[in-house]
Amino acid sequence: QVQLVESGGGLVQAGGSLRLSCVASGNIVSINNMGWYRQAPGKQRELVADITSGGSTNYSVKGRFTISRDNARNAMYLQMSNLKPEDTAVYYCHADQIRYYSRGYYYSTSDYWGQGTQVTVSS
Repeated sequence: QVQLVESGGGLVQAGGSLRLSCVASGNIVSINNMGWYRQAPGKQRELVADITSGGSTNYSVKGRFTISRDNARNAMYLQMSNLKPEDTAVYYCHADQIRYYSRGYYYSTSDYWGQGTQVTVSS
């Protein structure tokens, strides 16, 4: 009933920019904290940045990436600038709690992930 769908990944040269989007679909009531994670080949998934429903942010990649969200659209974004080859990874959208409405009832789901979008930065 709920999906997180990422888009905006692709192939870009070093120094370039990309904007990732994550949109939650379904009868969404609210989404708590959201975040972007990435996983490079052979490495563990790591936090890139996260954002609370109130807009407070936290970054592990500082200075080049900007996270934002639009609660009215159930969307989150990641503006990535000055990309480097080491940024190459699959980027995942995450929500720690989603409340939604289905067939007359309210539900809550935790630790929800999107399917990922590939970002490849060439040198």
